[in-house]
Order: sequence, then C-alpha cells, then structure tokens
Amino acid sequence: MAAFVMPSLGSDMDAGTLVEWLKKPGDEVHRGDIVAVVETQKGAIEIESFQEGILTGYLTDLGKKVPVGTPLAVIKEEGKDDPEDAALLKGGAPAAETPTPSAESAQATTKAAAPVAEPPVAKPGGAAGERLKISPAARRLAQTSGIDPTTLTGSGPEGSIVLADVMARLEQKQPPIRSAKKTPREGGEQLTGMRAAIAAAMAHSKREIPHYYLSQTVDLTDADAFVSAINADRPPEKRVLLGALFVKAVAMACRKFPEFNGHFEDETFHASKAVHAGMAINIRGGGLVAPAIHNAETLDLDTLMDKMRDLVARVRAGRFRAAELSDPTITVSSLGDRGVEALYGVIYPPQVAIVGFGTPFLRPWEQAGDVALRRVVTLTLAADHRVSDGHSGARFLNAIEKHLQKPEEL
Repeated sequence: MAAFVMPSLGSDMDAGTLVEWLKKPGDEVHRGDIVAVVETQKGAIEIESFQEGILTGYLTDLGKKVPVGTPLAVIKEEGKDDPEDAALLKGGAPAAETPTPSAESAQATTKAAAPVAEPPVAKPGGAAGERLKISPAARRLAQTSGIDPTTLTGSGPEGSIVLADVMARLEQKQPPIRSAKKTPREGGEQLTGMRAAIAAAMAHSKREIPHYYLSQTVDLTDADAFVSAINADRPPEKRVLLGALFVKAVAMACRKFPEFNGHFEDETFHASKAVHAGMAINIRGGGLVAPAIHNAETLDLDTLMDKMRDLVARVRAGRFRAAELSDPTITVSSLGDRGVEALYGVIYPPQVAIVGFGTPFLRPWEQAGDVALRRVVTLTLAADHRVSDGHSGARFLNAIEKHLQKPEEL
C-alpha cells in the first residue's frame, strides 16, 4: 500500500491535525518532498514523503485530528496498481477523533479528493466571482496576526497562499511573539499544549528510564583559539561557533561508544550506525524541541554550522520537518548563552543519552606544571543505566574532551 500516513513525531504524540496540503492530486511526489503540514502540540510540522509516485487522492480532510498511522493520502508508484489503494480511495477518508458522525459529515468524508473548503475571500479589484486561494492554516495565522491575506503572494499549488507565505511576512514585520493562551484555574495557570507535551514526555522519562549523571570540566582554550583563527576574515553569517564543535565532538565520540547513540524500544537497545544529533532549541513564546541534524559525524564544521543556523531559524519561525523530530539518536543541549555553569538534562525517550554544555569561563588551570588562566566548560552526561554504566559514560566524556582539544581534526 502506498498510503501517505500521519507520522509519529515522538513518544509524546498520538495524534495530529492536518492543516495544509502542499501537493494536490495529480502532482508528482519525490522522496523528501514536503507534502503536507500537520499541527501538533509542538507546532506546525512539515511532513515529507518517503515514497515516489503520483499523489492520486486525499484521504483526510483539512482540519481533522487523526491518530498516528492514519492514511492521509495515496501516492501511487508509477506502473503499479495496488488494490488497497483503490479501496482506500473508494472508501474515502477514515473517521477522525469524533463520536459517531452525522449523515452530513459522513457524506462529506467520502469525498476524499476534496479538502474542506473555508469561506473564500474576494480578491481586491478582481473580476466578479474571483476568489483568493488560501489554505485554512494560512488564513487562521493571517487573521490572528493582523495580516491582510490579499496583500500576500502565494507560493503554493496554483498560486495559493500557504502557511510559509504568512510566516515570511511575519518575519518581515517581526511582530511580538504571542504565547499560547492560558486559562487561570484556582489561582494558577493551565499548562499550554507545548508545556503539557514536555511535561508528559519528561515525566515518562524520569519514571521509566534509570538515569545516571556524570560531569567533567574540559579545557577549551585550543578550541577557542581555533575558532577565532578561522573566523578572523569571515563575515558574521559565515563564522563557526563553538556550538558546532560541541555537536561534532559528541558525534565523533558516538562512533567509538555506540551504546550512547540509538533507541531503547521493546526492552531492546538498537544502536544507530549514523549519528542524528538532536539539538535542543528554545521556541519563542515558550517550549523546547530538539530536532535532528542528520549524519552529524560526517559533516565538516562549515556544513554543520550552516545546518545549525537553518534549523534554529526554522524552529524560531515555527516550521520544522517530521524527520527532524522523529529520529534523533542522541541530544546535545547548551545553555552557554544563559550563563549557566552546568546543566543536567532529562533523556528524551526512546533515546538513551543527552550531553550538556555549560557556559565557557576562565579559571586557574594547571598545565605542564604551570598554573594559568584557561577557558573551560563543564560537560555533563545523562544516560540510561539499562544500556550503559558510569565506567563507559566516563570514557565517553573523555572521548568528547579529546576531540575538543584537537579541533583541527573535527
């Protein structure tokens, strides 16, 4: 079956709401193409296809909240006819998370190839009957942000305005970021959707994963000098930050210590051959996500830095991709810009480790019998005791330190 389904974007997700189609029936779909946008507690997530073929029909209406694994559309591989695909299209959209549907809603659900249409907006100065093509998600964001959608240029199918077009205008305007509405209750505040998702995931982690913690102070003087030297003649947007060295050093250490890189599922640890380093990023308005930089161990520092910048920009704009959230194999977190000396993370399941970096600072340091001021950083590890122990954890931290002290080899 070539169904395009609602993906799982983490252990804390059981459903999502389809808010936008970026491909229409009849369009060619290639592996990696963004096909739809799904809204979860973490925000608007771009869903890419892992299939090749022609999108032959929608199976879920816009605005519907459906469980993980629900077919959203059919992508037919060229030259192949699958009876299951035909049955899906004939049967229409599966039921969403609602009670027994009314006759009217059941009839609408069977029209799988046509998403629910929102009231059209007339184009200013257009011909009689001409309507603005805009997705429901884009319309909602434009309304709540005070943006006139008729002033936007659409980049979606047939020139329709999509969520990305509204986000681009928001970035130009740089309006204040609104946090999710909170409802007071008994003198307090309810958790927002994002904070509730984080709370559920972290409570599960601390309840189910036997954490152990280690810390180590690492001399960064050589790494700092290396970064200063390569950045000397570069413009700000091309400079490499220490954070890129942190991620690369962790990824390189994972090659030698695979017990910290992978997933623990069904009482079994599955080590990953590739290091998909989750980078913890704060979301404006509250919340935290840790999307993956794929194959971090293979990237040179410039490429890694470019990917980090791109990831931060998209997360801050509220747009990131499904694969980036679903497959990190280890998380790297840094509060270096917040003045925190050390941080001790909570493992995000099904991962088995998180590495933390504090703020680099100067301190007296002994080297070759002399004491001098050196720039150091506190490195921490939270790891899963079902998979590793303190001995291997200490060796893992030592490996990260050795890589940081030879930055030219990263």
